[in-house]
Amino acid sequence: MVRVEAMHVNRGRRYRTFQEYLRAVRMTRLMLRSFLGPFAVTFPVALFILDMQFLWVYADELIGKGLDAWIILKLMVFASARLVNLALPLAVLVASIMSMGNLAERSEMTALKASGTSYLKMIRPLVLCMALISGGALWFSNRGWPAANIKFRTLLYSVTRQKPALNVREGVFYNGIEGFSIRAQTKHPDGRLEQVLIHDHRDPEGKRLLVVKAESGQMRQEQGFLVLELNHGVSYEEHQETMSRAQERVYPHVQSRFERQTLRIPLNSLDFSMANQDLFRKSYEMMTLRELAQVSDSLSFEIQDESQALGQYGQRQIRMLRDTTGWFAATATSGKSSSISPWLNALTASSKAQIFNQAREASRNQARSIASARTNEQGKVRRMHRHDIEWHRKFILSLGCMVLFFVGSSLGAMVGRGGLGMPTLLAFLLFILYYILSMTGEELVKIGVLSPAPGMWLSTMLLTPLAVLLTWASATERKLFALRG
Repeated sequence: MVRVEAMHVNRGRRYRTFQEYLRAVRMTRLMLRSFLGPFAVTFPVALFILDMQFLWVYADELIGKGLDAWIILKLMVFASARLVNLALPLAVLVASIMSMGNLAERSEMTALKASGTSYLKMIRPLVLCMALISGGALWFSNRGWPAANIKFRTLLYSVTRQKPALNVREGVFYNGIEGFSIRAQTKHPDGRLEQVLIHDHRDPEGKRLLVVKAESGQMRQEQGFLVLELNHGVSYEEHQETMSRAQERVYPHVQSRFERQTLRIPLNSLDFSMANQDLFRKSYEMMTLRELAQVSDSLSFEIQDESQALGQYGQRQIRMLRDTTGWFAATATSGKSSSISPWLNALTASSKAQIFNQAREASRNQARSIASARTNEQGKVRRMHRHDIEWHRKFILSLGCMVLFFVGSSLGAMVGRGGLGMPTLLAFLLFILYYILSMTGEELVKIGVLSPAPGMWLSTMLLTPLAVLLTWASATERKLFALRG
């Protein structure tokens, strides 16, 4: 025991005795358990709730297309990865309020303070834990977020393009199979059809059209084909018109009757096909920090070059309109006012009209050129701001979680209530405030009121003083308000 105590003493002045070291270890375990437990529950619950919202929005695009469960599962996983930026701050806020509220409600925080442990020392393990979570959030925003975004966009685009599953209804033409239109007057549950009409228009040039009518039939799917066994029918086949020797139009037509005929229609047009990821790879949501910075810098240089070119264009037009007759200078020197140049006054009426028309057209062309250049420049500025927004967003998730942790832990210690009642209510109210501030700042950037940096950091900048104030109040045991019950 003496050797163990000496070892801990020699490690530094942090722990003077072995009992103090064990007490610090127990406190660390207690704090981590109290925080990680609620965090491990609230984070997946928040993701699940947000996923349900996603399903509600895109339900019409998913239902009735015969998608495999694996495709829907992948879509949900990629959607969950996109929703981490909402679920993670909410989970941190709820877990921090619940953990400190539970400790205060069970008087464990009072016992720790009585043993000489300050509030800042109590939350030190949680701060280190949050540093790891924030670092993981930054890595995810830079690497995981773009990868999940491109897979989600590609899969969602493929799902929305997917045709509905085979569903032939009574009395309605079914056009889901490429090149075919199928209608049955009556459809039985066992696949029997009555009064069947089929249009085959697979010829892209329209040179051949096949129409099949049958009194009855049987429908089934077999190895990627729709098999139609038709009974007692007739088929009509029309070809493109031709010219006879007498220069008369001839419409080739073939009609045949059958007692039994089997049609095998390929269903490959209903198969799910994945779109190419390169369609979305250049979007700002699919880029890392380095790629966003490179694109933003390139756009900034292009905007500067175009602004300089526009200024030089205006100077060239001014030089073109410079007075070469000396009339303006002479009039200014003499001090006499004259509205019409003698040179212009000497021209005929038709020449004057021609000159005025040319000047007016030149002015309009210059105005159109300048307006077009300004529109192009504003479009590039908006693109640059969108890339800057995504660049700042990757850091906001990391530091925003840390700020919300200090707000939540201090509120939990001051409120002194555990469970799912008061902590959850406070967490949702604060998260709504945080979300509104974030969306407001982002919209102000998009409309050009704020630059990307202050606009995107608006919520964090406004909540940081609140976090400092609440942490100071909890550390000094100052009562800013009374909610303890």
